[in-house]
Amino acid sequence: MNVVCLNCGRPYPDTGAPYQCPVCGGLFDDIESLTFGEVDLTHSGAPRQAQGGVWRYASSFGFTANPVSLGEGNTPLISAKAFGSEVYFKCEYANPTGSFKDRGTTTLVSFLLSRGVTEAAEDSSGNAGASFAAYAARAGIKARVYIPESASGPKRQQIDMYGAEVIPVAGPRSNAADAVRRAAQNGMTYASHAYLPFNLPGYATCAYEIVEQLGRAPGAVIIPAGQGGLLLGMGRGFQALLNAGKIDKMPVIVGVQASACAPLAALFAMGITGLNFVTEGATLAEGVRVRTPLRAKAVVEITRESGGRFTSVDEAFILSGRDALARLGFYVEPTSALIWRAMEETLPELPDPVVAVLTGSGYKVRI
Repeated sequence: MNVVCLNCGRPYPDTGAPYQCPVCGGLFDDIESLTFGEVDLTHSGAPRQAQGGVWRYASSFGFTANPVSLGEGNTPLISAKAFGSEVYFKCEYANPTGSFKDRGTTTLVSFLLSRGVTEAAEDSSGNAGASFAAYAARAGIKARVYIPESASGPKRQQIDMYGAEVIPVAGPRSNAADAVRRAAQNGMTYASHAYLPFNLPGYATCAYEIVEQLGRAPGAVIIPAGQGGLLLGMGRGFQALLNAGKIDKMPVIVGVQASACAPLAALFAMGITGLNFVTEGATLAEGVRVRTPLRAKAVVEITRESGGRFTSVDEAFILSGRDALARLGFYVEPTSALIWRAMEETLPELPDPVVAVLTGSGYKVRI
């Protein structure tokens, strides 16, 4: 990885783990394309399960660290009929803490441990906090997690059970982010899944697995998006596979948001002026309730370059989507259920095979 500040161009420091540029406050990102490592993805015959997990692809991560792992990755890819079409469902809720976040947390926490971090904080509506708490426990890092008071009970309990200090914050999701930044100003390491880019190579492994399991590139991928980290990481993963000659084309990427809080959809449709009309309204899909995605420009660009788009889903369709997925055998949280309505709207125009990413487990929410 060649991580630099996108504002002033300074490289990421050789020591410490700052969440933003210590000179200008800018956002860090990797300015080089991901390079796919020497892992053979070729096979013939029907789709099969990948062998190994996230760290099988360590040569693609762009940094060296001893793995802090709980066996993440290698999640099922299951085909089912939906709206008259065959769709492959990537079951990311099968990760150790019940969500896709584990793919990014394993690489992020491994990086933090390599920098000597012994105590760190994170903010989250639930899944990222639970994942961070689990991997911090595994690494021996003392964890503090700031959550909205409205975060679902099971997620809050999960964070607490891993031994993290839980700090509830009144008001919208953005208030929890403000609180942890204040802690960072007082010297706490901010292990942010939004600011730090070291989780993105972990998310890219979801793209690698899909190609291995299908035996080819998907025609399209449908992904729930809040900050858009999974979408961006997977998009970069597909680009790395394309550059390495492992696939012949980029899949069309469809990002899905809740209508109550859909900044990426607004930015995609109307440009920067669209953000003036975005609210941070209450939504059952709490995992994508992010008013100001930090990497919005990159997320929108990679979606547009794929020939894809964003769509947003009204609250009235979320629980019915969850129930429809359950009747296919997939028990997911409301955030994942966004993809059902998105499939109904987009499947006729998407190239096969279509992969829909189920990001979090239904066990995490009581509704």
